[in-house]
Amino acid sequence: MDILEDILQKEAKKSEKYKTTDVEKNVELELDLGNLLALDTNDLNLQELKSHKEKYLLNLARDNTQLLLNKLWDLPSERREEIVVAKLPAGTLRLPREKPCPKPKPLTKWQEYALEKGIKKKKKTNAVWDDIVQKWIPRFGYKKAELERQKDWVLEVPGNADPMEDQFAKKAEKKKEKVSKNEFQRLRNIAKAKKIKVPKEGLPTIANPSSDLLNTAAKVARVSTASLGKFQPKLPKEKTLKENVIAPKRVKRDHSKISSNDEKSSHLKIIDSILGKKPKLDIEKAVNRQVFQDQNERSEEKKTQKSKGGKKRRKTSIPSKARKGGKISKPRVGKVNTKKGKAGVGGGRKRR
Repeated sequence: MDILEDILQKEAKKSEKYKTTDVEKNVELELDLGNLLALDTNDLNLQELKSHKEKYLLNLARDNTQLLLNKLWDLPSERREEIVVAKLPAGTLRLPREKPCPKPKPLTKWQEYALEKGIKKKKKTNAVWDDIVQKWIPRFGYKKAELERQKDWVLEVPGNADPMEDQFAKKAEKKKEKVSKNEFQRLRNIAKAKKIKVPKEGLPTIANPSSDLLNTAAKVARVSTASLGKFQPKLPKEKTLKENVIAPKRVKRDHSKISSNDEKSSHLKIIDSILGKKPKLDIEKAVNRQVFQDQNERSEEKKTQKSKGGKKRRKTSIPSKARKGGKISKPRVGKVNTKKGKAGVGGGRKRR
């Protein structure tokens, strides 16, 4: 019996920690389950609020939350990955936004054109059938570029074109121009969306332009004609610009008009400039180097004399075999020829 009483007391203490889920209110709460919101319109107990403020507010918040959760359990639910999920209804209370609603993005030039003409966007496939290669080619990517090189291994020269012109380089240049044009249109659409004025003639749009800028604009307008301003009359107070606004055309040099004497003199000048360069001799540097070498040799001679006690000894060369204790062969001594016109050491081979 004592054991049962102990168990019952322990269970009673545990149950005291947890409060019941049944909560009663004089006036029911206004619940907005879509926004998980509960509004309590009941009067506060002023005596408990003054005596035990923190405890009273904590218990009040707990009871209201319990009522909100009880209503959530009444909603239809389902199990997803071992978790019970309730389907919330649409919210009834319209909550204010922290920030204003985002404005719709302005349409690009192409989107406006598509709306006017009634063009609808169609989803394109990733691959296209090519009759020349007889297989499916991707629309974009490095594989398409490789197949284009295989397909265009030879290009036809137009009838009015120069036969020595490189058609492959011309095609690559056209592609670069097309890419740069698309990039310019993309940047222009961004500037239009952000309401930035883009200059048409390459001059910036400034509220109060300077006189130099206006002069440059007038110069640009002058050379914008078909004759590049050749027949355009000048304004009454127009200044002449030192800098050329339009880049000058590159004039090719006509080598057929150069005389043989001018060509010969130019070649001779180039040869003289190459062969006329003599090596520069620094005499002072050479003398200093020689003096330095002489001083080093004298100092080494003095060191050797001190180490040998001041006596000069004759230097003798000893072969490597003698140093190691080996035998040394004596030099062969021949007889001296006493014949006329011949003098030398005998025993050698006669010269013919």
